[in-house]
Amino acid sequence: MKRFAARWLWACLAVAAWGGSAGAADSRLYEMRVYYAADGKLDALHARFRDHTVGLFAKHGMTNVGYFVPVGDNPQRKLVYFLAFPDRAARDAAFNAFGADPAWEKARSASEKDGKLVDRVESTFLSTTDYSPALTLPDVKAPRVFELRTYRATPGNLPALNARFRDHTVGLFAKHGMTNVVYWNVAPGNPHADTLLVYLLAHASPEAAQVSFGAFRQDPDWITAKSASEQQAGGSLTEAQGGVVSEFLLPTDYSPLR
Repeated sequence: MKRFAARWLWACLAVAAWGGSAGAADSRLYEMRVYYAADGKLDALHARFRDHTVGLFAKHGMTNVGYFVPVGDNPQRKLVYFLAFPDRAARDAAFNAFGADPAWEKARSASEKDGKLVDRVESTFLSTTDYSPALTLPDVKAPRVFELRTYRATPGNLPALNARFRDHTVGLFAKHGMTNVVYWNVAPGNPHADTLLVYLLAHASPEAAQVSFGAFRQDPDWITAKSASEQQAGGSLTEAQGGVVSEFLLPTDYSPLR
């Protein structure tokens, strides 16, 4: 009963925090955080997020967007999640208040009585592109798999890459059955702000994604757009090595975005 009440509380808080931005340009700061759990501690880390962290994040003004784990085996014991804030100052103030909250101190201490749960944390600050659809929490009945894709543009070509997505790619993805969830660039003033595009797609399954991408790559409109953009840029818009990275993710049972 206590666990049900906790889930209900953070869900209400998350939905309440989410409201108000639909239909307007999304100027919020997003943060992608990647946690690598200590050996044997991933389940305990999920329990701490489910029962404590997510609700405390909402309490301190953070918007819980989505919590994910890689599809299949997870040898890195990885948890990937996204938060949203009005701006960087609000983000820092929220985390300071969260860190000083006695409820968090109690939950952290209890969960770590047999050792720390997290070996390493990575953080990336993101800004929504002008062509991203509004990020919403649809009432999706069928399970979905998400695809986190990161593109590293060749020098000076991030604007051209964004233009190709804005004018062609996003629409062609939808044409071939992919759901465009959100598109980000790294927030200005942060490392790789001039090179990285990060976005989320949703599919029925990894197999459905493979079929969709196969059709997309053979689409004459895509072939024309790709050729024209690369001719204008004098070469590929993405780096040859590590220029496109894809990872399939499943939402956790406590993720608002599902």
